[in-house]
Amino acid sequence: MTETVIEGDVEKISLTDYTESAYLNYAMYVINDRALPHIGDGLKPVQRRIVYAMSELRLGADAKFVKSARTIGDVIGKFHPHGDSACYEAMVLMAQPFTYRYPLVDGQGNWGSPDDPKSYAAMRYTESKLTAYAEVLLGELKQGTVDWIPNFDGTLSEPVNLPARVPNILLNGGSGIAVGMATDIPPHNLNEVVSACIRLLDKPKSTLKDVMDHIQGPDFPTGAEIISSREEINQIYETGRGAIRTRAVYSREDGDIVITALPFQVSGSKILEQIASQMQAKKLPMVVDLRDESDHESPTRIVVVPKSNRVDVDQLMAHLFATTDLERTHRVNFNMIGIDGRPRVRPLVEMLTEWLKFRSDTVLRRLQFRLDKILDRLHILEGLMVAYLNIDEVIRIIREEDRPKQALMAKFKLSDIQADAILDLRLRQLAKLEEVKIRGEQEELEAERVDIEKTIKSRARLKTLLKQELIADAETYGDDRMSPIVERKEAQAFAEKDLISTEPVTVVLSEKGWIRSAKGHDINASELSYRSGDKCLQSMPGRSNQDAVFFDSTGRGYTAAMHILPSARGQGEPLTGRFNPPPGAFFTGVALGEKDARFVLSSDAGYGFIGTLGDLLTKNKAGKSVLTVPRGGIVNQPAPVTDEKHDYIAAFSNEGRLLIFPVADLPSLGRGKGVKIMNIPKARVEAREEFMSFVRVFSEVDTLVVYSGKRTLNLSINDLEHYRGERARRGLKLPRGFQKVDDVVVEKGD
Repeated sequence: MTETVIEGDVEKISLTDYTESAYLNYAMYVINDRALPHIGDGLKPVQRRIVYAMSELRLGADAKFVKSARTIGDVIGKFHPHGDSACYEAMVLMAQPFTYRYPLVDGQGNWGSPDDPKSYAAMRYTESKLTAYAEVLLGELKQGTVDWIPNFDGTLSEPVNLPARVPNILLNGGSGIAVGMATDIPPHNLNEVVSACIRLLDKPKSTLKDVMDHIQGPDFPTGAEIISSREEINQIYETGRGAIRTRAVYSREDGDIVITALPFQVSGSKILEQIASQMQAKKLPMVVDLRDESDHESPTRIVVVPKSNRVDVDQLMAHLFATTDLERTHRVNFNMIGIDGRPRVRPLVEMLTEWLKFRSDTVLRRLQFRLDKILDRLHILEGLMVAYLNIDEVIRIIREEDRPKQALMAKFKLSDIQADAILDLRLRQLAKLEEVKIRGEQEELEAERVDIEKTIKSRARLKTLLKQELIADAETYGDDRMSPIVERKEAQAFAEKDLISTEPVTVVLSEKGWIRSAKGHDINASELSYRSGDKCLQSMPGRSNQDAVFFDSTGRGYTAAMHILPSARGQGEPLTGRFNPPPGAFFTGVALGEKDARFVLSSDAGYGFIGTLGDLLTKNKAGKSVLTVPRGGIVNQPAPVTDEKHDYIAAFSNEGRLLIFPVADLPSLGRGKGVKIMNIPKARVEAREEFMSFVRVFSEVDTLVVYSGKRTLNLSINDLEHYRGERARRGLKLPRGFQKVDDVVVEKGD
């Protein structure tokens, strides 16, 4: 509690108490008189004062345009003593159809554009007046519907709020930052909101689900899609807080992508800048051109030109949604000043219910104001009728009496007001016809009085009147929804390798573990240049956007993206510079392709299984344990499988033995030792006397070419029939001269 000490003429207060009091006063001022809208009319003080000042200047929808500087001068001179630039900016926002769902100001001149909302001209150049929609806020202003307070200098009066006939708080929404609180109310569709209000009038106990049968969600003026789920929107309306996701609308025109609607409050120039920067950074190789074709007829028209018809447009747009403002998340916070003058976050049903209470009170005040006027007029008409019925006596009293007013009041028992009305009559109104007019007016007013009194006393009649007025305003100002609500998948940005062009390449691995990548598939790896004492170990064709898995002798696999491998123009670089294999290990083979590509993985101890490339991938530089290798064994080159049901496995031993059996006999595993492919005694493997030197996969139309020194042996499917046997057998000897197999190549048939 603040403690004040008075010493003589000096009032002393502690600095703590003073600053606390001053800050609280400032905070309440910002909350109530600057940042938050009122639930009744949905306006902040500066907006309300602009609209009221324009109405006082008679700048209605049917008036001529007037310089905006004239309006702003009246606003800051009479009601809002703050900066003219801030006041004018508030006026501009109310005039922009891409900012306000239902603009309150009709502007002529440069009032900004969706591309740059703050590019509006100075107020001395622009002209303005109120829109027809502003009438829903002002139409009942002078009908006793609102309270009035003195302006800042006490010379004029201004309304505390405007008597809105529709829930403008939801229709145009608004945002603001106060002290310790903020508000973010998205715009909504008038027809939907009015329909929900009528539902609540008919059934006050309606649930949120009932109300959401009418209000689908926010309705942004830019026409972007709302992609939040029904559950997310429901959560927002249930709590008054949350977030709404919106996404740009696009279509295909002659192969080009045309963006025709942007999210609320997103600048087209910023979108162009974001996409262009990605193109310059070569992160969008599938886009060759970007154009802004926006004009007066098409305020938003951004054209993205793909590289070819093969570009997946949906995938490209998903990337742009994820990496640019083409998809935007809008904060929602239904924080507003209520009828009681206190700020609070309100769920949807509570907000509409409170607004209907405000509207009901406003209509009752309007009816009571009109009833009072009718009663006053009937009172006067009653006096005038007395005068007409006794016209000769009235004329005599006026001509002869010194104090005619008192004489009339005494003679005919008139009130002061009735006597004044009689004395104010003109001679031309003494005609017989005036009596008929008075009786007719009395009958009309009496009928209206009875109707108004019934409405005031009957809750049902009042509800009916509220519904009729809401429906009439909806028919006048309502329109179709602009923002479609569509549930979409979450946008995913391209991975780095997705941005790499899919060019054919050949990976070449040397015996000493040097790696390089050559463009194209027609590469003879043996003819490339190698370091002294080194030669080609394995080459495999693939695509530049794929991953390659390198195997070392211990059974570990290491993953590298193809596009980062060194060019074959040089001699490459050692894999040990990229990975950290165990001491003494050396690289023995490579597998590459799509994630679903399958390979026979084996050790020269005679064991193996079928593995999928996706299961082999790893980001660990120390690799991933894939194949369990028996003691003394070494990992063989992986053999690609094309048709698991019809392909065959050819297993060669260093003693010139060959075993053929179907690939289907091998199991598919993620990792492990595998099953026995070729029967080789364990002791001979450990002593390195006998081992499975090559494993190849071939089809019935392929030919196996066996190299031994300078000799070659071509084996077709008919020749290989002799070597067919069951898995885990030792195999049969190759012809004389091929006891030492140097290499085996699979020549693909037609």
